[in-house]
Amino acid sequence: MELYHGLGEVEVDAVGTVVTLGNFDGVHRGHETVLTTVAALARQEGLRSIAMTFDPHPRTVHRPDEPTVMINSTRQRADLIAATGIDGLLIQPYDLDFAAQSAEEFVRRYFVEALRAKIVVVGDDVRFGKDNEGTIETLRRLGEKFGFRVETIDEVGRGGRYSSSRIREQLTAGDVAEAADQLGRYHALHGTVVHGDARGRDLGFPTANLSDDPDGLVPADGVYAGWATFSGEDQAYPAAISVGTNPTFQGQVRRVEAYVLDKEFGEFDVYDREMTLEFVSRIRGQVAFTGMDDLIVQMHEDIADVREVLHT
Repeated sequence: MELYHGLGEVEVDAVGTVVTLGNFDGVHRGHETVLTTVAALARQEGLRSIAMTFDPHPRTVHRPDEPTVMINSTRQRADLIAATGIDGLLIQPYDLDFAAQSAEEFVRRYFVEALRAKIVVVGDDVRFGKDNEGTIETLRRLGEKFGFRVETIDEVGRGGRYSSSRIREQLTAGDVAEAADQLGRYHALHGTVVHGDARGRDLGFPTANLSDDPDGLVPADGVYAGWATFSGEDQAYPAAISVGTNPTFQGQVRRVEAYVLDKEFGEFDVYDREMTLEFVSRIRGQVAFTGMDDLIVQMHEDIADVREVLHT
């Protein structure tokens, strides 16, 4: 998939394109339906498929005091979109100047002149242009004016449409299993393994600590059953994943760490390697224990629960 950061990088040949646009945060089941439809339509029509998205999220620009916490990093979002078969992704920097464009100016500049759109695929509720003045009716009128066709895709979802906002709420509450149902896959964090306080090793449960700025929305504090994958390996290891501040030790820094079941860290060097953690189910919330013995007993119980969830 070709990746374009702004109009200056776009190179589209005369064959024309099928274009869709959206924030695509999470690239959930609904997004995948749109994107795979666009990719298939482009192949059918002999065109290239292009998805257009924004960075940062428009709501963060318009409401800077209430920034939107993204489900995925830009890199994760691009990788997930590429997996749908899309030929190109335009990541448009979003600022107030961009937002000030009229609906027609936006369509002419981006869809017509830059992307040479022959077909534009959107949902019926699409809004675009200054103050969200553009609607599906506006887009159809502009399509007639500039010579592109507009296709709409019905809302999809089980028990209501799939929603990035709902997934954010689920992850923030620790409901990773519900989020996975919406996403169509396990929610994942990705980052570098860094040195921690080595308390887990001292207790007999050595953990791989994720860097402080991982890709992906960090779920609520607690213990989770999940899978850990390290760079250079295809194997996913069952893991007990802890998110929180380690209140038993009066911790102040929120951390994400994983205890890989049945694997001694001395058997393979994980420090400074890339690690992906997939969250399957929440085992419990964060608890402060009065003593080390109680903590160790609970950790054994957590591992037993993780084994049951993961069937290992």
